[in-house]
Amino acid sequence: MQEPTIPERYHGVWQRTLLETPEGRDTTSWVHWLQTGLWHGDLRVPAGADRTTRAGRALQQGFAGTTTITRPDPAQPEVCTWQRTVDFQPPRSTPDAGHMVFETPACVIETGLHGRYLEVWERLPGSVGRRIALAALDAQGQPTAQRLLVSGRYLMHLRPRTTPWPGDTAPDDTLAQVVQRHGADADALLDFDIAFGPWDDGVWAVERATRPERERLNHPCTLARVSESEATASGAGLPGRWRVLEWHAA
Repeated sequence: MQEPTIPERYHGVWQRTLLETPEGRDTTSWVHWLQTGLWHGDLRVPAGADRTTRAGRALQQGFAGTTTITRPDPAQPEVCTWQRTVDFQPPRSTPDAGHMVFETPACVIETGLHGRYLEVWERLPGSVGRRIALAALDAQGQPTAQRLLVSGRYLMHLRPRTTPWPGDTAPDDTLAQVVQRHGADADALLDFDIAFGPWDDGVWAVERATRPERERLNHPCTLARVSESEATASGAGLPGRWRVLEWHAA
């Protein structure tokens, strides 16, 4: 089990309230970033996307992996880098990293390191304290890329696609472009399940998901740590056995 390395000021679930780029401003897309002591999960649903269509679903974004905080230049703000172990969208040509400045303990401003953008993130109440990161185990008991993350009263589940990217996929392609080129494989390429919502008293209420039919549904869901390295889950269609990556909970 890897030890947490991220300062406590980053822990929690962060809602993006503003994105500014040279192309304009966005204050209406649904964007949440969940951060444990080491692991992150992210889900982004564009405002106005018709997710009943393949084209609309392909506009969504989401990813998970580990996070690092560094300060390579003492004269500059610290740098947060999100290392994407799994990604709904095709691989990027540049790291996902930004300068971070905390205006208040519950508000942080991110500015691009490898692109021109500004994002305002506000921490959700009730999203700190409990921190859990799990990796699903396969039939042989080996960890997979599937993740379950908990921060405070919020839970995020990420099950990546099993289909590899087509050979002609280039860095910075969008999923929409790949789906357009490979229509016969569209359903397999879109088969990446991310779901997020509050988890209270053994009930997980899915607020947003890459599969919109999962939204506004309440699922019985329990987690239990059975050893130093393993945990179990029940309900919500989750796998039963998990490897403990991080567990900070009563």
